[in-house]
Amino acid sequence: MRLGILITTNRHLAYVLGLTNAAISKGHEVNIFNMDEGVKLLGEPSFRQLCGTKGVTMAYCDHSTEMLHVPDVKEGLPKDIICGSQFNNATMFHEADRVINL
Repeated sequence: MRLGILITTNRHLAYVLGLTNAAISKGHEVNIFNMDEGVKLLGEPSFRQLCGTKGVTMAYCDHSTEMLHVPDVKEGLPKDIICGSQFNNATMFHEADRVINL
């Protein structure tokens, strides 16, 4: 199964980590997309480390980082985290079997 996680807020880091790790432990794939306030989680080391987990892909909305004036969260991001757009969000929804919005 492919699980999509749409992150629009920076308030639920523990849930994102728990859901992702639980899904991966069951052999599922996880695709995470950050937008709006959710891009602020890119500044959290534990969140960034998820991209190194087998079966996890991550992207974020570059427009959101610009609109919220937080371009510094992009500094030092692992190359596996895709600087994208709403196209990446649409792709996640299209490819996912289930999507959770946090």
